[in-house]
Amino acid sequence: MSTDDALDECGCAPSPRERRTLWPSMSRRGALGVGAIALATLGAVGGPLVAPAFAAGYPSWDDVQRAKANQAAKAAEVTRIQNLIQALADDVAAKKAIAEQLADEFYVAQQEYFDAVYRAEQLQLQADEQAQAAVDAANKAGRVAAQLYRNGGDDTSLELFFSGSAASADDLLARLGTMDKLLERNQAVYADAVTARDSAQSLTDQAEVQRVERDRLQQVAEQKMIASQKAADEAQAALDEQNARKGVLEGQLAALQDTTARTVAQYEAGVKAAAEAARKAREEAERRAREEAEKLNQGGGGGGGGGGSIGGSGWARPSSGYRSSGYGPRSVQCGSGYCSSGFHYGVDLAAGCSSGIYAAHGGTVVYAGYNGGYGNYIKIDHGGGVGTGYGHIRNGGIFVRPGQRVNAGQLIASEGNTGNSFGCHLHFEVYIGGGPVNPIYFMADRGISV
Repeated sequence: MSTDDALDECGCAPSPRERRTLWPSMSRRGALGVGAIALATLGAVGGPLVAPAFAAGYPSWDDVQRAKANQAAKAAEVTRIQNLIQALADDVAAKKAIAEQLADEFYVAQQEYFDAVYRAEQLQLQADEQAQAAVDAANKAGRVAAQLYRNGGDDTSLELFFSGSAASADDLLARLGTMDKLLERNQAVYADAVTARDSAQSLTDQAEVQRVERDRLQQVAEQKMIASQKAADEAQAALDEQNARKGVLEGQLAALQDTTARTVAQYEAGVKAAAEAARKAREEAERRAREEAEKLNQGGGGGGGGGGSIGGSGWARPSSGYRSSGYGPRSVQCGSGYCSSGFHYGVDLAAGCSSGIYAAHGGTVVYAGYNGGYGNYIKIDHGGGVGTGYGHIRNGGIFVRPGQRVNAGQLIASEGNTGNSFGCHLHFEVYIGGGPVNPIYFMADRGISV
């Protein structure tokens, strides 16, 4: 029998094989890579807990009972359990750090994409303005040329033929001088038309280059969003794994270290009772958060209109709050270690901390989690290239999960002050083809005032 097999059978200490299987999760450097605990993706709310691939590596209560009978085995099992508890904590910390890093990268990529959309639109608008200026100048030059043709035709020949007096000569010279001025003016108009045409072409070329860059940045942002959501799911799964196992491990540890007459069975019963109490507490907290959000919404939330109220178009107001900031350029505000953006890609609706946030239309949640400057953020795909985004959600205030279908007016979150925010409010965005548009006009076209 090999040394590894002998250690496996005695159950008194982690074997080299166990260390190879379990211990990578204890290394922060290793955990910062792919992570050590392989779990199925778990949404932000709900979803069954799936056992890890090496669940058999965790000690059972029978293992604890056997180890209690032998001092050396008990000491080894205590160390093993302590290491497992630490490994779970390290795994959660590592995955949370990765999730936050990728969420920040998603936010930066998303803003760079939005900026590229804006630059492409502005360049095209300028190109269109110059193109119209070229057309106007060309039409003006044409009118002047027509006037020159009329003045330089038969009338001029007759004046030359009948110029027998000084008065007639002076009159003719005056007319010829007028024609010269008209010709000079027409040359200037023509030059303006050429300049405008060339400028329009240059701006159009720049706009095309910017659109190519815009499309590239859109792909980068989408990839960052997927990576960020995956990392967030993995961090949540690691936390759920820790919550599911920590109580049992701590109970096993207490059973091994206890010198009283209490039995392993009593500890097991206590662990189950604590887990049930924690589950009920979480459910109660979620229920109270939803009730508080609905209650604040019913109170009017500052006179902005009923949040979640569905109009005839099938769209709903995402918040009951008043508009505290509009869409477009704005002065930069700084504080708390960050500054606001110089261009606001959404509208801010302030209804009060913990107030309800509602889906503006039916669709599928494609992102739900932390997103850099947006804080906690939800993105919904409504189909047909239309989407909406909801930012600055309070911690613990996301009530939906990625992949979930939602209806118009459904409560999806609770208002907060997370991310680059200067007070509780909802930052609401509308996307067409992935790029942001003014929510005020978009929602107004659908009978909703924001």
